[in-house]
Amino acid sequence: MAEVGLFKRLGNLWMGFLSIWISNVEKEHPEIAYENAINSLVGKYSKLKSATAAIIRRREDVDERLKKSQKDLAQTELELNAAVETNQDDLAVVLIQRKNALATDVAELTGDLGTASKDADSAKTSLLGVQSEIRKLKAERDVMLARMQSAQARLRIQEQLDGLSVDVEVKALDNVREHIKNTIAEANLGQELAGSSLDARLAALKVQAGDVQAQQQLAELKAKKAAQRASQPTKTM
Repeated sequence: MAEVGLFKRLGNLWMGFLSIWISNVEKEHPEIAYENAINSLVGKYSKLKSATAAIIRRREDVDERLKKSQKDLAQTELELNAAVETNQDDLAVVLIQRKNALATDVAELTGDLGTASKDADSAKTSLLGVQSEIRKLKAERDVMLARMQSAQARLRIQEQLDGLSVDVEVKALDNVREHIKNTIAEANLGQELAGSSLDARLAALKVQAGDVQAQQQLAELKAKKAAQRASQPTKTM
């Protein structure tokens, strides 16, 4: 008995692990879960369809038996009336017994037919309900799987965006900007140093001295011209 209990516990434990594994698989692949649910409903629908067909067949059998009993009862009543009118009492007694038995059968079959009809209607309603559930589940599967695929696509895009770090690119660009600024500053510094160096100052002074000398030469030239004009005799009219 202890061994049986141990095997039962091990079996339950294994079924528990299997159930968890299946549940995880279905979460990762929801199409499998929907397919399993749909197949389960289809299987139930098939069984219910067979049961409904059997119930309908029973209703038809009861209906046929009832119609036959009603027909036999009507015929027996005609024969009983004929026996009574012809004073055939022995036949009338037999026909009365047959009539009573047929009346009982008709009453019982009428009740059975009502029950069979209700069972058939209930079975057909259940069958149509399962059929409707299958259609709704298939439609839900298509919608939910489409939503799942869309969500997965968005997640993949989001993961890709999260994985794209702009720090390196921005840092590299900042380095380029800094290098450009440093280069410009060095160029400006070269110009400033060139303007304040001794050679530059001497060159500028040389230019200034040349300008002064030229101004003096111009002044001397103007003075010489003026003296020449003054020494010339004035012409009389």
